[in-house]
Amino acid sequence: MQTPDVLVILAYIVGLFVVGGIYGGKVKTTTDLFTAGGRSPWWVSGLSGFMTMFSAGTFVVWGGIAYKHGFVAVSINMCYGVAALLVGWFVAGRWKKSGITTPAEFVRLRFGTRAVHGYTWAVMSYRTIGAAVALYALAVLLSALIPVPEGWFFRDATTGNLSLTWAIIAFGAIVLVYTVAGGLWAVLMTDVLQFIVLYLAIGFVVPLLLGEVGGVNAFIAKLPEGFLELTNNEFTWVFLAGWTAIHFFMVGAEWAFVQRFICVRTAQDARKSAWLFGVLYLVSPIFWMLPPIIFRTIDPNANPEEAYILAAWLVLPTGMLGLMVAAMFSATASMVSSQLNVFAGVLTQDIIVPMLKTRPAEQSLVRIGRVMTLVLGIVMTAVALMVPLLGGAEKVILSITSLIVGPLLLPMIWALFSRKVTSVDVIITVGTCFILGLIVRFGLSDTSVFSALPGFNALVALVEASPRNVEVLMGVVLPAVLMAIAERRRKVPAPGFAAVQKLAARAEQKQPELSMTELVQPARVIGWSLAACAAGMLGLALFLPGDQSLLWISVALLGAMARPALRWKPKG
Repeated sequence: MQTPDVLVILAYIVGLFVVGGIYGGKVKTTTDLFTAGGRSPWWVSGLSGFMTMFSAGTFVVWGGIAYKHGFVAVSINMCYGVAALLVGWFVAGRWKKSGITTPAEFVRLRFGTRAVHGYTWAVMSYRTIGAAVALYALAVLLSALIPVPEGWFFRDATTGNLSLTWAIIAFGAIVLVYTVAGGLWAVLMTDVLQFIVLYLAIGFVVPLLLGEVGGVNAFIAKLPEGFLELTNNEFTWVFLAGWTAIHFFMVGAEWAFVQRFICVRTAQDARKSAWLFGVLYLVSPIFWMLPPIIFRTIDPNANPEEAYILAAWLVLPTGMLGLMVAAMFSATASMVSSQLNVFAGVLTQDIIVPMLKTRPAEQSLVRIGRVMTLVLGIVMTAVALMVPLLGGAEKVILSITSLIVGPLLLPMIWALFSRKVTSVDVIITVGTCFILGLIVRFGLSDTSVFSALPGFNALVALVEASPRNVEVLMGVVLPAVLMAIAERRRKVPAPGFAAVQKLAARAEQKQPELSMTELVQPARVIGWSLAACAAGMLGLALFLPGDQSLLWISVALLGAMARPALRWKPKG
């Protein structure tokens, strides 16, 4: 990368800090810090949920699948859209109507205090490790692109670029600063800013790559056989159905997404935010999965995991590669900041406060919440720094912890609808699925203690023949069957159901009133963000050599979108 690229990245980081600072002043209570006071516009919540699904893995893992298999990667990602639409119809509104301020509060009311600790530590451990690995992957990717002048202490002497260690620390610190300062408001609004940057960057890569291969017709003609198919032998229609079900559980019950549904004003807003999320994932994957697919027709022998960045490197002019790097950073930053905020809220309100004799004043709770965010951020960064020392063990850790995530999330959705299921049913479901999952994933080798059992070879053959379908069986079908059995076996309502109903009845009587500033300010932030991007594109168009017609088109489009956003006022 050259100096204009680095300047673009720095401008993007400054933008994140500015947005975090703007919304830092809005944080007066823990409700503001962790649920945006229940005042988030539905479209902000929907865009934030959409961005929370992104990480560096979107470009590395899914970009690699797109490079190897073609439009199968598009169909897999469209499953998220179907799942989110279903969540909008059936689940999102119920979360808002429940009246909870954190997902853990629902677990405490419905299943008891012990369940809160079990859920919190299990899900938080998994998500912390996952976010740390994503942060590490981002640092590996970007440290290879960012040059550092000789003599600077954070320069890697071997590569001449930003050292991996300092990349992890720097990227972690950037996310931590605006998340601690602005709470969920900052997370939501920076997610929207990151959405703009992501699509602006990809908006350059796709047409430039198509021009590189000679246009759309030439691109289609050069595609390998089967690249336009939506499924293949590995990713079948059964897998896609199961993948949709798994992500129905995830979007419907994972705490970062539940937080998006309870931070809006009404149940209808919660549904609309999920529908926006779903529509975006139904439409947009075909657009942001195109770069590695197109690049396959240019270089069929590249490393699949590097296909996305190689495609960008091939066609982007000076300055625009920096925007692509910023887009990759934004994808991971969105996911990391969401996890920091939601689990800091749970630790503050559902773990620490119940341990105190008296509830502290709101200002003290806000300080505690920010300290918890800081501690979690430091832990996450430390885990990311340790990833190279694990020698691949982090993948085993993630595999083990992921075995309980599906069985934990499904009962949360089930409990939204069911009067009967109890914490005992959850324990049975999680325990059974976890043990059987361990056996299927790690216990089917020739040296396994189970190798002498009847039918062992047939089970091994089944797993080897359809590993994706087996994942669906273990993560969707088995926990659903166990919960259905529990539902049929129980004859009376569980004690926690009445507590949830009581809280929901109280919540229905009070809805936050929105001031004109609260209604208008998010649109203003978007307008100024678009205007800033337009100004940046204008600078590149004026000072960079060569044909910059695409830059001029972007200036016009961004300016046209910024104007109504800056002047928007609610009707009535």
